Amino acid sequence: MPLPPLSRRQLAHAGIANATLLCLPCAARAAVEQPAKPLTFPRDAGAHPDFQTEWWYVTGYANVAGQVAALGFQITFFRRRVASTQGLDSALAAKQLLFAHAAVSDVAGKVLWSDQRIARWSDTPGGANPADVAWASMDDTGVVLRDWSLSRTPEGALRAQVRAADFALDLRFTDTQPLLLQGDQGRSRKGPDAAQFSYYYSRPQLQAQGEISVKGKRRVLDAGSRAWLDQEWSDALLHPYAVGWDWIGINLLNGNALTAFRLRRKDGSALWDGGSFRQGARAVNFQPGEVVFEPERLWRSPRTQASYPVQWRVRTPTGSYTVKAVFDAQELDSRNSTGAVYWEGLCELWDSEQRLVGRGYLEMTGYAAPLVL
Repeated sequence: MPLPPLSRRQLAHAGIANATLLCLPCAARAAVEQPAKPLTFPRDAGAHPDFQTEWWYVTGYANVAGQVAALGFQITFFRRRVASTQGLDSALAAKQLLFAHAAVSDVAGKVLWSDQRIARWSDTPGGANPADVAWASMDDTGVVLRDWSLSRTPEGALRAQVRAADFALDLRFTDTQPLLLQGDQGRSRKGPDAAQFSYYYSRPQLQAQGEISVKGKRRVLDAGSRAWLDQEWSDALLHPYAVGWDWIGINLLNGNALTAFRLRRKDGSALWDGGSFRQGARAVNFQPGEVVFEPERLWRSPRTQASYPVQWRVRTPTGSYTVKAVFDAQELDSRNSTGAVYWEGLCELWDSEQRLVGRGYLEMTGYAAPLVL
């Protein structure tokens, strides 16, 4: 997910009055190739504030009252290191910013409900004014932005709580299989230059429990509801020729897990691609050139006039699939927080014999405007 330079309008939404302390636009550290390092948990499930960009990203689908995949949900927390303020002594200097997006896809109504947050990271949790609370643990998963949170429970599950104007989420996620290290033991290349990589792991096939309320109507998740968590942190992700990316994270109905992505040039061709396929305890990492995204159907947003491929043919070394959005209008406008307009929504995965084999999320960035990361 992109975090472009911040505007003064975005800073106003964060409640940051003295925008000059940010020295905008944010200056990024020069990306350099770094040696691979082993990831350790629970430490690496926490924040990595020395890196420029980080996000915790949960998506999934809710079976409700006998209805399979009646709702989709997305909860994303972002952290952004503001390089230009790191040397300032002022307590008002915004050295780290936290952002959050949340959305619910109502499949029957074909409506996407969404909201967003932005605030300055506090040095300690709590504080005199709850409206200013924004912090992230460096020991394990634990991110709080005002009344939104994603944290580890004493029992070891993850819990997400979101209170938005039109919807609310109170969800718990339990591992059903070990976490998945993407790329080379968690070091995932994101471009032709060796310095273009992220540290990246996934928790696919999470069992989801809890409740989702939309416009005051409370719905309790039934058995079979599933979620997917990604966490990534990096100093540089996008090659100068990349305008955006396409990504899928799919929980297959048989318990397997599929990740596929590509970074896209302005002309729509692939600059870089990758992903993985987990079957049982074995995971196969895809090499550059092995993943192909072919658009099959476009949808044009009436709000932004951006055209998104809402049906894809995705070819991987472990199979060829059709990816279909459950409904088209799942575009998110986050210009009041991260600054990007992107498509993020619940989708289905069909095999070459047109059998439904999985559900998950499709993300498409850089269609409304090129990303700046």
